[in-house]
This record gives sequence, C-alpha cells and structure tokens, in this order.
Amino acid sequence: MTQRLVKVCGCNSPEAVDAAVYAGADYIGLVHYAPSPRHVSLEQAAKLRARVPASTRVVLLLVNQQPIPTAQAVDAVRPDVVQFHGGETPEWLGLLRQAVTHEIWKAVGVRSAATLANTLRYRDAAHRVLYDAAPGVLPGGNGLALDWSLLANFRHELPWGLAGGLTPDNVAEAIRLTGAPLVDASSGLESAPGVKDAGRIRAFVQAARAA
Repeated sequence: MTQRLVKVCGCNSPEAVDAAVYAGADYIGLVHYAPSPRHVSLEQAAKLRARVPASTRVVLLLVNQQPIPTAQAVDAVRPDVVQFHGGETPEWLGLLRQAVTHEIWKAVGVRSAATLANTLRYRDAAHRVLYDAAPGVLPGGNGLALDWSLLANFRHELPWGLAGGLTPDNVAEAIRLTGAPLVDASSGLESAPGVKDAGRIRAFVQAARAA
C-alpha cells in the first residue's frame, strides 16, 4: 500500500522548516506571494530551501506570475515542485511543463461538482491538481474547507491532493471521506497567521499517517 503523502505549506522560518522535516512531512511549501502572511522573498526562500534534506521535497508556491518572474523564482529557489495558485490557464502551464524539469502542481478552488469537473482541463498541463476551498481573501491559506462529499465519487484522471481548512483534528475524517492520497495544510498548523506551531505540525502528520 502506498503511503499517504503530507505537505506542510507556508513555512516561512527556519523553525517552521525544521519542525516539518522533524515531523516527517513529505513536502514543505514556500509561499512567494506578497499579500500572504506566509510570504517569503526569493532570498529567504533560497535560504530555507537549503535547510531541507534531500529526503524532503520543496514546493514553491506562486500566484499569477508572468513568465520571466516565474523563471527567476525557479532559478533562485531550485524547488522540486512549482505550485500555481492563481488563474493560470492549462495552456500556459502546458507550455511551462514542456520547458522545465520540475513537477507542476495546480491548485483549484472547488465550489461545486461543475468546478470540480473543470479541473480535468489540467490533465495534460499539471503533474498534480490540489483541490482547495474556493478563494477567499487570499487564493489559499484562508482556513476554509471545501465540501468533501463532492470528491466522494469523482473519477480523478491525474494525481491529486486535498487542501483547504485541514487541521490535526479533521484530517482523518477528510481522508476517510475522500481517500485523498496527499493532504496539504497551512493555516490549520499555526498559532497565529503565518506562525507555524511545531506541535500542530507533528499532530497533523501523525493523524494523516494513521488515517
């Protein structure tokens, strides 16, 4: 049986990165998006990336970046995965996928069964789609959960993961209802906006593994 994958997103300090690595997260997310309380500059992101051991993969999150800034960010940080969390089209991501060796993930806010089905447009453009709650004040990291029942009988045509409002207390139930192969949390692992809590990170990873 394949082990469930766990991503801790929005790590913006050495302490947060170390806590996620120590807890056994498979992926650590670095957010390069200025409006977010989890934002890190490219210089900060590169330094945090350097702390991460080879056994843990690094995801760089971008929102509606143009081609040149996207290339600059990827060159500066050298992530394993680039996650796009804005209105990026399948056509744009498809071209990017042909030009880079990194994995490309696309986060999509899910409002209904119709918008869920619409994610199939990224079938040939992304290596993985992340189902998130519909955007709030920010594209993600709002602590909002989508309706998990929408995913219960959905036929996934590419690798996927579940994000949006996940916490140590609800991740097991989310997995039970959706069968998510990857779970991704950010604000649900914090003591304050942008401040990761080592205990919550550890509890989240443990709960996801045990589900």
